[in-house]
Amino acid sequence: MRSTKIVTSFLKNSDKILILRRSEKVKTMKGLWAGISGIIEKDEVPLERAKIEIFEELGIKEEQIKLLKSIDEIRIESPQYVNHEWEIFPFLFEVNDPEIKLNWENSEYKWINPNEISNYKTVPSLEQVLFNLL
Repeated sequence: MRSTKIVTSFLKNSDKILILRRSEKVKTMKGLWAGISGIIEKDEVPLERAKIEIFEELGIKEEQIKLLKSIDEIRIESPQYVNHEWEIFPFLFEVNDPEIKLNWENSEYKWINPNEISNYKTVPSLEQVLFNLL
């Protein structure tokens, strides 16, 4: 089975969690709600990739975030590709009232209570990833 390594991060501001709606310009999972995600390149350290994605997708610098929790990777079978799985490296960061500057990968963002995640059409297993971090 092929595997793709991905980071998925959530930002926490007070008691709210940030979710992003994937734009129509991305290759996969268009229009679905997600965390801040990106593919881990070669031998890259997952935590470093997570910080890069937060800056690229939101314009939030490393100095503005604080790592609260990370957990072991979660393996999820890809609903799109046969014989393929995602190896997801989850992170939870704290941030204080940041200015959000979305790039082309996402079209919208929302700060929600974690228990509201089930009200959104999300990428596969996002709720599972989030609740394993909380």
